[in-house]
Amino acid sequence: MMLWRKSLWLIGSLLSLFLVGCATTPSSYNYDALLAAKPRSILVIPPKNSSLEVNAPYVFLSTISKPLGEKGYYVFPVAVIETFLKENGLPTPEEMNLVPMDKLYEHIGADAVLYTEINDWGQKYNILSSDTVVDVSMRLVDSKTGVLLWDAHASAIQRSDSGGGGLLGNVINAVATQIINSMNDQTPELSRTANHIAINRLNYGLLDGPYAPPKE
Repeated sequence: MMLWRKSLWLIGSLLSLFLVGCATTPSSYNYDALLAAKPRSILVIPPKNSSLEVNAPYVFLSTISKPLGEKGYYVFPVAVIETFLKENGLPTPEEMNLVPMDKLYEHIGADAVLYTEINDWGQKYNILSSDTVVDVSMRLVDSKTGVLLWDAHASAIQRSDSGGGGLLGNVINAVATQIINSMNDQTPELSRTANHIAINRLNYGLLDGPYAPPKE
């Protein structure tokens, strides 16, 4: 009888912990800092690159301004900013990411700075499949205080079709996909998709900025 009661008590305790955990799980992003800061302009720092693709930062930069602009923020031209930083003795993205926040605000005047890091990028070739991957982490920081305003994970993957055809068919399909991808880089489109999803994700995306068109 005592063992039975102890078992009931243990089950009840675990159930209580589970219910508490479910109750405390946030249903949306905490936007308090973003709402308090009310940034109007965003400076995008060239991303750190942890992938093996040398051109990944440049491709990513070409795809990030549009979704931010459509969200209602003024985005400083990324090419102009990169050139400005290089001309001021910062030749690499790693060095650009180390510039003190107050210096960025003093010389450029952006309300917020978007820091990004490329975790994975490019085409991954396996024996029976070929995948194209884009995986980026991003943080939006108040340039005057250094407070985190918003962060997100932008990720997308495109897989080659390996269904049907048996082993030989899969191998042929994978080889054909590799040849096609080598002539037609899929990462720009994947990057646009990943950024769009991250920035517009329901309850976790970036809030509309001051220049967003009114919703119908």
